[in-house]
Amino acid sequence: MTVPEERERWSPASPTALPEQALPEPRQSAEDRAAWFTYTATGDQIVWSAALSAMLGRPPAEKEMTRQILARYVHRDDHAKALGAITGSWTSRNTVHTTVRLMRTDGGWFDVDCRLEPMMSSDGTVRGIRGTVLDVSARERARRENARLTRRGETVQASLVEPDPGTGLLTRARFADEIDRALRGAAGAVLVLRVQVDGEGAEGVRPEHNAELLRGAARLLEDQVRPEHLLGRVGPTEIGVLLAGAGWNAAHEHARQLVDALRAFRLEQDCLTVGAWGGLVRFEQDAEAGSHGLLIDAEQAWRQSRELGRPLTLVAHPVPVRDRQGSYRSRVADALGTDRFTLYSQPILELQSNKVTRHELLLRVIDEADGPQSPIQVLDTAERLDAIFDIDLWVVERAMRLAADEPGLCLQVNLSGRSVGDPRLTTEVEKLLERYRVDPAQLTFEITETALIGNLSEARRFADRVRDLGCGLALDDFGSGYASFRYLRIFPIDLVKIDGEYVVDLVDNPQDQVLVRALVQVCQAYGIHTVAEFVQDEPTLRMLRELGVDYVQGYLIGRPSPVSPLRLRGA
Repeated sequence: MTVPEERERWSPASPTALPEQALPEPRQSAEDRAAWFTYTATGDQIVWSAALSAMLGRPPAEKEMTRQILARYVHRDDHAKALGAITGSWTSRNTVHTTVRLMRTDGGWFDVDCRLEPMMSSDGTVRGIRGTVLDVSARERARRENARLTRRGETVQASLVEPDPGTGLLTRARFADEIDRALRGAAGAVLVLRVQVDGEGAEGVRPEHNAELLRGAARLLEDQVRPEHLLGRVGPTEIGVLLAGAGWNAAHEHARQLVDALRAFRLEQDCLTVGAWGGLVRFEQDAEAGSHGLLIDAEQAWRQSRELGRPLTLVAHPVPVRDRQGSYRSRVADALGTDRFTLYSQPILELQSNKVTRHELLLRVIDEADGPQSPIQVLDTAERLDAIFDIDLWVVERAMRLAADEPGLCLQVNLSGRSVGDPRLTTEVEKLLERYRVDPAQLTFEITETALIGNLSEARRFADRVRDLGCGLALDDFGSGYASFRYLRIFPIDLVKIDGEYVVDLVDNPQDQVLVRALVQVCQAYGIHTVAEFVQDEPTLRMLRELGVDYVQGYLIGRPSPVSPLRLRGA
């Protein structure tokens, strides 16, 4: 066989490994260079051009068989596709076109259009295949992104309205949202009713009786409450009634009537006596107490009713939160004003390109004696006392300044679930984007502590608005609880961070491997990118590549370090 002059002289090459604490060099585009290979059946021989060698990172070893070449340089998910195209060209004696992913020696991959032509012998038989290869990574990346966005549009839940399956009433979260909405409108009251089988025979009640009781109580209350009042299931055997706009005396009378109606209720099948107790809490327009505080006060009140043997306990004035919040808010403001907070950043590696394409901003608290410290204790306290918003806003503004100073720098900014549910956040983000003239695509807002989201409606409004503006949205600690899966449908998430708990022992833990694989598959089905945290060694990195993770971060990629625009510019 005549081999073109561009044929290389090969020498066996040993596999390369990623040096400790080092990253592979990004591949240079070879789209403007001729790349080809030929395969001849005689001797099972394959030859390729210098351009294709450059694209792959090295030429094949002389003694490798073609099946070894295929396994090493074709993405494993495309093996069948590549073999099918070669077989089709060989048997049909026609040119076949296909698009596959090829692997580089550094572990990254790229997309190529491949044209396969049969090479004919003088007797008319096929003696080999010639392939022409064109790097089309940019085109395929754009195609995948369009497909991802389409899947996102198809999988994000259209509405947050979802009834409790056992009663048909609002869920606790949705009921809490409605309380917050009422607080912005007018005064009113929140009633929490506890219902349970009472009296003789109560101890032997089966679970299905409790479920039947709750359903019956829900239907009874729907007939008793006024059209403007709302009902929600706020506990296993608790039903909440939102008396928005009701005066205190009217609310008291209506609550008494509802308790009496429940106490007169009987389970039809067994004629069991129903016990009912109520806790009624008054609120004023724009009251300090939020929905969760009011619900807690009302739940404590019905417990007092049961303990004291009376049907209803009234709380005319919710427990004030100013005293316990005021001192801590002052401490937060002092820390913000005296630069006791600072930002660190940690690089995030994209596995396809093997390039650091984004950084996560991390908050640190400056301790006078020991320097920067983890802010976990400060943030936990701030979240409990509803003082986290000012801290999150400080981080967002610093992120905007950094992004404005470094065009093209992509940052992930952590936000507490409580702040995401705060209606002020959307307005503040819009103002800061306008003030600093930041490209929104540089920013991805990462929702942390999803269990603390106080108002799902406001959180969804924030998510939709920042996506409309062009920012990204990420979900932290994915897989750490059921809520994470639910939020994939509630929020238009672009990226999730797989909880590092499932990554640190990934190589030695088959169960974690199954879980991470499943999480990746779920995200791929929803059109969501994935990031694996806590990547500390090369074997873990290789396994995450195999599992299809898109990005990784951890000490192997880079440790958190003080924010420095000069350092970040080299990403």
